[in-house]
Amino acid sequence: MKRYQLRIDGQAVDPAAGVWFDTQNPFTGEAWAEIPRADAQDVDRAVQAAHRALNAGPWAEMSASQRGMLLHRLGDLITRDAAKLAATEVRDNGKLLAEMLGQLNYIPQWFYYYGGLADKIQGTTLPLDKKGYFAFTRNEPVGVVAAITPWNSPLMLASWKIAPALAAGCTIVVKPSEFTSASTLEFAALFDEAGFPPGVFNVVTGFGHEVGTPLVEHPLVRKISFTGSDVTGRVINEKAARHFKHTAMELGGKSANIVFADADVEQAVFGAISGIFAATGQTCIAGSRLLVQGSIYDSFVEKLLAVARTARMGDPMDPATQVGPVTTPPQLAKVLDYIEVARQEGATLLLGGQRGEGPACGNGWFVQPTIFGDVDNNMRIAQEEVFGPVLSIIRFTDEADAVRIANDVRFGLAAAVWTSDIGRALRMSEKLQAGTVWVNTYRAISYLAPFGGYKDSGLGRENGIDAIREYLQVKSVWINSGAVAGNPFVMR
Repeated sequence: MKRYQLRIDGQAVDPAAGVWFDTQNPFTGEAWAEIPRADAQDVDRAVQAAHRALNAGPWAEMSASQRGMLLHRLGDLITRDAAKLAATEVRDNGKLLAEMLGQLNYIPQWFYYYGGLADKIQGTTLPLDKKGYFAFTRNEPVGVVAAITPWNSPLMLASWKIAPALAAGCTIVVKPSEFTSASTLEFAALFDEAGFPPGVFNVVTGFGHEVGTPLVEHPLVRKISFTGSDVTGRVINEKAARHFKHTAMELGGKSANIVFADADVEQAVFGAISGIFAATGQTCIAGSRLLVQGSIYDSFVEKLLAVARTARMGDPMDPATQVGPVTTPPQLAKVLDYIEVARQEGATLLLGGQRGEGPACGNGWFVQPTIFGDVDNNMRIAQEEVFGPVLSIIRFTDEADAVRIANDVRFGLAAAVWTSDIGRALRMSEKLQAGTVWVNTYRAISYLAPFGGYKDSGLGRENGIDAIREYLQVKSVWINSGAVAGNPFVMR
């Protein structure tokens, strides 16, 4: 059993209460490491360290170019340790090694991009309507950032917050999911090696009510960036609003993957499979609602099932495995409950529908790739986020019907359109209420492309230039360059 420590003020430290808890391997079901169980005292130590680093010392004195160089150096270290960090993530969250290694090899690009962007965020001079004054704007860091990250892609989603926040000059305290904290704690050591001053990057681990709540409510935290469920996000946003804290929320999704009759059927089938069964459906952008035009519904579903039946469940460290375990026991129970709900609502079970068992699954928390047909969009299985390998197939007639069904959910994170008609692709991309719309592809992401949701899928944007603005605040500066003082009781 490996025992981890918190990362506070540039040091690996034990939790104040001297308590740890086990983290389990989703494939074996066995505990493999001990994670520090932090509390409000640890949170205060971390936030105070971040506040000191923000306002005094080397970080506060660094130029934007110097911050950028540190971020670039960190990217090099991540590249060096990508395989090690990916293996830790697989052991902790059960996702496929191929996917996690792909993520870790790509993550350095965020630090290179924001490292280069750090000294290119400029203020402006203002063409005032008042003579005798000169005015300009400054972009300044918003302050100490609390980053609360989920269990499905711990380092990728943390990097989406960390890289722009540090490029903006903020300092940060990360609270990873209690189910997948190990990789973030290992990641933290790279910041010291890269040369970041103490207190700039801190990690506190533990449970929501013991760590998350005091972090959100800490008076020195000025920005909260959260990725997770819409239920938790709403609570955090309400707490933050009481103290006028800035927030960014990347929440749930119920994305529509829309296949028109003129689509390349083979590519659309692969896109539908990738959209829901890759990452075992445990991704906020999962294409969990497959909308298929009525004229091709039967033939398309037949081809889809033929491919889906070949999915290989098993050890996520095995390159041959295509579907890994669900990450946590509570999530396993939730997914199986939704499958039962779908049955009761009258959806037609076409594939799977059971817990995955057998020698290939070991003692892991598996759910068979599951497909329901003849789903009505009003069913719970079509309205609520399952976050597992469960696909709902819905018929539609024409563009207007597809738009109506796709938008008839409270979420709006992503959508996809499969068609050979460029006019239709453009029309659909305009009408779909989603922060990302893919055309003839699915799950494509980049550090260059803004990512975020409409409606209940969240607030703000991650990635691209938009993301760094989430961690900046604008200050206007006025200089009297010759204006004559007038009546002191009248605004000039």
